[in-house]
This record gives sequence, C-alpha cells and structure tokens, in this order.
Amino acid sequence: MKDMTRARYTLEFKREVVRLVEGGGTVLGVARMLGVSSQSVDNWVKAEAGGRLREVKCKSLSAEQAVIARQKAELSRTRMERDILKKATAYFAKGSL
Repeated sequence: MKDMTRARYTLEFKREVVRLVEGGGTVLGVARMLGVSSQSVDNWVKAEAGGRLREVKCKSLSAEQAVIARQKAELSRTRMERDILKKATAYFAKGSL
C-alpha cells in the first residue's frame, strides 16, 4: 500500500467550511463540493460548536488552492441562493392561479 499523506487545512478554510454548513448546506454536500472527507467536515462543525476548532501546525494550502476553495464556496452559496429563488418563484406562481 502506498504511503498516504494526511491532508492539512488552515483554520480559515475550516471556518469557511463550517460557515457553509451552518448557512444551510449539508455536511455531505459541502464535503463533496470541496473535495474533503465528510467525516472531517462533521468533526470541524462539532469542534466549532464546542469552541475547540484550532489550527494544526503544518504546511498550509498553497495560495492557488485557497483561491479555488473560496471560489468553490462562493459558487456553492450562489447555487443555493438560486435554488431558493427558483422554489420561491414556483411556490408563488402556483399560488396565484
């Protein structure tokens, strides 16, 4: 079996992931979108709730990876807002008939 390196994430990245989950995203959905383990996302959410979310001393993500993660998060929020507006439009259009 190959030696697998353990992924390390910055505190800023973890807090952004937690914010996405708290903003209405599911743990599994956010994990898939960002390419992170759903168990890690769940652990981060629980740690943030308990005030234990902290940075691990390690090599951080590159600048390009951080930009990509932020853009993915923004795209996710935009898609979620779009879906909410679609549902609201359908609901109100149905009610006016």
